[in-house]
Amino acid sequence: MGRLFGTDGVRGRANQDLTAEVALDLSVAAAHVLGEAGEFDRARPRALVGRDPRASGEFLEAAVVAGLASAGVDVVRLGVVPTPGVAWLVGHSAAELGVMISASHNPMPDNGIKFFARGGVKLDDRIEDAIEARLREPWQRPTGAGVGRVSDDGALIEGYVAHLVGSLNGPDGDGAAVSLEGITVVVDCANGAASMTAVAAFETQGATVVAIHAEPDGVNINQDCGSTHMDDLRAAVVEHGADLGIALDGDADRCLAVDADGTLVDGDQILAVLAVGMKEAGTLTGDTVVATVMSNLGFVNAMREHDIHVLQTKVGDRYVLEAMSAGGFALGGEQSGHVVLSQYATTGDGALTALHLMARMVTSGRPLSELAAVMTRLPQVLVNVNDVDRSRASSDEELLAAVAQASEQLGDSGRVLLRPSGTEALVRVMVEAESFERAQQVAQSLAEVVRLRLR
Repeated sequence: MGRLFGTDGVRGRANQDLTAEVALDLSVAAAHVLGEAGEFDRARPRALVGRDPRASGEFLEAAVVAGLASAGVDVVRLGVVPTPGVAWLVGHSAAELGVMISASHNPMPDNGIKFFARGGVKLDDRIEDAIEARLREPWQRPTGAGVGRVSDDGALIEGYVAHLVGSLNGPDGDGAAVSLEGITVVVDCANGAASMTAVAAFETQGATVVAIHAEPDGVNINQDCGSTHMDDLRAAVVEHGADLGIALDGDADRCLAVDADGTLVDGDQILAVLAVGMKEAGTLTGDTVVATVMSNLGFVNAMREHDIHVLQTKVGDRYVLEAMSAGGFALGGEQSGHVVLSQYATTGDGALTALHLMARMVTSGRPLSELAAVMTRLPQVLVNVNDVDRSRASSDEELLAAVAQASEQLGDSGRVLLRPSGTEALVRVMVEAESFERAQQVAQSLAEVVRLRLR
């Protein structure tokens, strides 16, 4: 069995890979490891547990709560709430631990478990490895009054919504509030966790909101909707004559957008819009934005033109977060729509991102299409080469020579990136070039070298 934790918690097919037994054992192990690591500063630590609307979240929530309470942790069930809501509430309440049950943008049969330590931050690799090592080890069980108590407090979510709205007053909360009156926005809630919170936050700040896919029933989450299926959003924006559309995913930690014409505005473009605005306002720490190596070269070029440094990390929002924390940076994110505004959140927050994107439209007096034009996306081709030895991708001399030659031929007008999968026997070949045809030609050529050299 490989490593249980992936780049964003534990994820798999609910009741098959991710069972009630696994959820319970993980929760017990997490309570013990975090306690020994000094994350608990009292004998009766407190945990907040939230979930997205998936049907499997109901039994997994019960298992997580049972595991924590059996380990002597008091548990507060939040009910259905976005992942960033759990993170923020842990960081702004007397809680030492947070658990979110969600598979984010994955299809409904999947589910996952994400842990947040005190302060609402994700666990580092060392802690996750320790939790895996502790699974199913014998332990001294508390009895009587030593077991954890369980309560429900969905009202805490109202505080999270107030925080979203209040972020438009600035990081200190004492700035002039940015009203969104006059903005009409269509929001696709992916039949997910933000079906109530995002709409409430946007309307509270004055926007006219048209909500679609905002009726979760336990099985329709991410089903032909949200950030992975944006056709309905594009059509609704044009139909309603809206200023923009916002696409969230099942747990609302990512945000993509479309402009008034229904044209996609991806995570790189959103980052670019926010980075330029924050630099103008003097709030972009170190004139630096953190992104991953998968960010489009057009984004990097645009930031250079605005004298903004781009610090690139490995793929995964956790690596973006680590770099932001280490450097004290205010903005980072991924092309997929995970955007982190560290003055207001410890993780990606789709609704928060959308609010600040709309605020930028208001303060600049410019439509989203014009703002997004700050960068020109280079055509990007991604080819997955299956059934190869990914461990040799960074050491095979002939493959590395082919990559170097392709990079030299593309020059400053493109780039090549080889990424071995972390979980599958495949290597991803990504090529950007001035034209789609050129990018496709180079990508297919390199993919053939990967097949020949790594089979």
